[in-house]
Amino acid sequence: MINGREVVLDILLEVLEKQAFSHVVIRQALEKYGYLSKQERAFISRLAQGCVERKIELDARINQVSSVKVQKMKPVIRNILRMTAYQLEYMDQIPDRAACDEAVRLAVKRGFSGLKGFVNGVCRGMIRNGAAFEQVKQESLSIQYSMPEWLIADWMRWFPEETVMQMLEGFYKERSISVRCNTSKQSKAQIIDSLKQDGVEVTQAAYVEDAILLNHYDRLDYLEAFRNGWIQVQDISSMLVGLAACPKEGNYCMDVCAAPGGKTIHLADQMNNTGVVDCRDVSMEKVMKIQENKLRCGFSNIVPTVADATKLDLNSIEKADILIADLPCSGLGILGKKADIKYQMTPEQMEELAKLQRQILSVVQQYVKLDGTLIYSTCTINPKENIENVRWFLEHYPYELVSLDDCFPLELHSETTKEGWIQLLPGIHDCDGFFIAKMKKVGKS
Repeated sequence: MINGREVVLDILLEVLEKQAFSHVVIRQALEKYGYLSKQERAFISRLAQGCVERKIELDARINQVSSVKVQKMKPVIRNILRMTAYQLEYMDQIPDRAACDEAVRLAVKRGFSGLKGFVNGVCRGMIRNGAAFEQVKQESLSIQYSMPEWLIADWMRWFPEETVMQMLEGFYKERSISVRCNTSKQSKAQIIDSLKQDGVEVTQAAYVEDAILLNHYDRLDYLEAFRNGWIQVQDISSMLVGLAACPKEGNYCMDVCAAPGGKTIHLADQMNNTGVVDCRDVSMEKVMKIQENKLRCGFSNIVPTVADATKLDLNSIEKADILIADLPCSGLGILGKKADIKYQMTPEQMEELAKLQRQILSVVQQYVKLDGTLIYSTCTINPKENIENVRWFLEHYPYELVSLDDCFPLELHSETTKEGWIQLLPGIHDCDGFFIAKMKKVGKS
């Protein structure tokens, strides 16, 4: 029978050595080994996610006691040691000796019997030097929060130090899965009743009336509410885009970078399955994800299409009452869910992404009717990709910001929402880091 640590090792080799997306690899592994017990799958998920989240800290702890630095080790060995370091630091229910013994066994099983003494020695060294490492950890924010130094330096320039510290803590806050109730399909009360009958703990989410948090369930596809399309997995911050858009029944809406379709489904639900949601993305693989959600939720007003948002579609000019431009970004607002981003993103990539966003905005703004609405959003906290791009856009195109205060709950109101934009921050707000700006077209493109 497969050992949970073996599954985690394979996940780490894909994510940390081959730069695969952690949320995709972990999900695929849990699906592949769906026959394992809930407890075993929870162990796999926690250990894999934890090792990715805490990689900088784990490597520092290993380097403190190892004669061979982490980057010089063989990939299998360094990831076995990362797994062990995480168990020693964060999984108190596992005895230290057991974590070390399992590391040695796994090294041997993977063909590295000649290194079992090295693995054992490093593991024992980490146990002996635990207290000394705590001192090292406290002296470095990068090690303490496993965050690249350049990112922390950027954030210290963008935000007050107190805000940065809250953000760093916020990325590690335990999260419940958030879902939005498709109330055109079923009442919220009946959806909650169905979930509770399936043994799910349900609580109200922040900011969005139709949003709820789910805990203590095994798999989503086991839930009647999910199978029937009554709920859609979506972060609260993403739901706020739909609130900002505020479509009316019969509207023609466009979602130009739509996969996996959460915002598209929200628009369709808000319009009570009337009008059209013209949703697009760059590949058939992405569009199929939208199609899956469309079919599960049963919305006939959604029209998924493969289209490159950087290419002008002449047939769509001045067609949209509402256009959602939730564009590719650095993803710095969702590091709590997709921790691998922080190891792969670079300042140069962020500059290129800001340019790509401007390129797409220059194209898709032509699809909005006069007096129509354009919602620009990202899941990052980088001002260059967010408010600086909005200011650039307003200088070049006939749009003006529109207040968000009529769309959002009072607790989110601020000077910026009155102006027409909001920067949501992890650890400050009860959702992912996210940026939303609402603009009205006031002249010909």
